[in-house]
Amino acid sequence: MIGFIIFLSVVLGIILIYYYNGLIKRKNQLDNAFGSIDVMLKNRYDLIPALIDVVKGYMKHEESVLTELTELRTRFIADAPENEKVRLDGQIRDAMKRMTVSVENYPELKAGENFIRLQQVWSETEENISAARRFFNTAVTEYNNKIEQFPSNLIAYMMGLERKLVFEIPETQRQGNEIKSMFN
Repeated sequence: MIGFIIFLSVVLGIILIYYYNGLIKRKNQLDNAFGSIDVMLKNRYDLIPALIDVVKGYMKHEESVLTELTELRTRFIADAPENEKVRLDGQIRDAMKRMTVSVENYPELKAGENFIRLQQVWSETEENISAARRFFNTAVTEYNNKIEQFPSNLIAYMMGLERKLVFEIPETQRQGNEIKSMFN
């Protein structure tokens, strides 16, 4: 009887270790994926001041959009929590969309050498962010599945692990990619 209890304890211990290690693996994958996307988003947000400087002289009447972009960038780089950065990304994309519409009214700006270079760098950065976003969303889905499935959800609860948000494209941007029009 004691041998059976020891055997059962060892089996349960191995099962707990297996699920615990699986959760840790998913959590670390998610942290790695977010770290990658965070670096790329920071690169994007480092471009915003240069972009604002280039367009500021032309876009006197659209200063509210430029101010909003600056404020959102500041909130992003102020070490916001992961889920907050996901939300801020969407707000910045919306502000960039409004700026794109404004740029259409200034053909001399679109033809400027500095603006053309910024367009190229921005386009490359957006492609990198898109790839990182796909990797991140896969890691988030695997993590969320793991913390919600039985029996690993019991261990996840004890560890205090919570559901994470994926990066989503707002409905307005699903209808067409307006940012690309700024860079073509």
